[in-house]
Amino acid sequence: MALITINGIRLFVEVKGAGFPVILIHGVGGDHHAHLRTVIEPLSKNFKTIALDCRGHGQSDKPSQFTITDHANDILAIMDHFGIKKAHLLGVSMGSYIAQLVAITAPERIDKLILTVTKSNGLTSSIQRLFKENEAAIKGLDMHFTILKLLKYMVYDAELMKNHLEIFETTLSPEQFNAANKAIGAFDFRNDLSKITAKTLVISGKYDGLNPPADGREVASLIKNAIFVEMEYSGHAPMFEEPGTYVNIIEHFLLK
Repeated sequence: MALITINGIRLFVEVKGAGFPVILIHGVGGDHHAHLRTVIEPLSKNFKTIALDCRGHGQSDKPSQFTITDHANDILAIMDHFGIKKAHLLGVSMGSYIAQLVAITAPERIDKLILTVTKSNGLTSSIQRLFKENEAAIKGLDMHFTILKLLKYMVYDAELMKNHLEIFETTLSPEQFNAANKAIGAFDFRNDLSKITAKTLVISGKYDGLNPPADGREVASLIKNAIFVEMEYSGHAPMFEEPGTYVNIIEHFLLK
């Protein structure tokens, strides 16, 4: 694990295992730990996993302004840094939007693409939309109690997921969190998803109130021969809600 300079800023990157590279991109407000126990550990037995803290997140530098294009360029520059011509790409929520843009921008560099709890477009981040829709109910609450209040809209089993609130909470300051959300506002890839040539798997959670299954189905319908999977007992965090099933689906797709 190390801080490396990419596109003029320092990004934290953790590399594990050996084999064909799989790059993992986390959701807004989070960091590479979102993948650690449930995804990185099993995948690193067969692949070289490369997990980063995206700019504005985790241990990486936090510029005051950046865009989703900056995120996508960071992924391609990380590939160049490690001498990787082609990789698998796995993105969750925000990470899946970034992954879409990478696969659209440089289709020849992505072999297999996994988009988890994704959408093709949005005017704001899904979490900010949920906050806005419930602003009266969460007025005056801090982030911890806001997430507790709204957890029922995000996951299948809110009681179970109270043990994994770190997936939705953030250590970012309000200003940093706002910058991170602003970076993924107002994007629309619907006219460009046909440019993706990677074999693609789209995974949605049946009870996801942030990016519902209909959003995932739309993405899959716009990418040639994409596979769509709806997880029956998950919302926006299938890697924690159904960890065994989630990893099995991913490994089957990557290894076949």
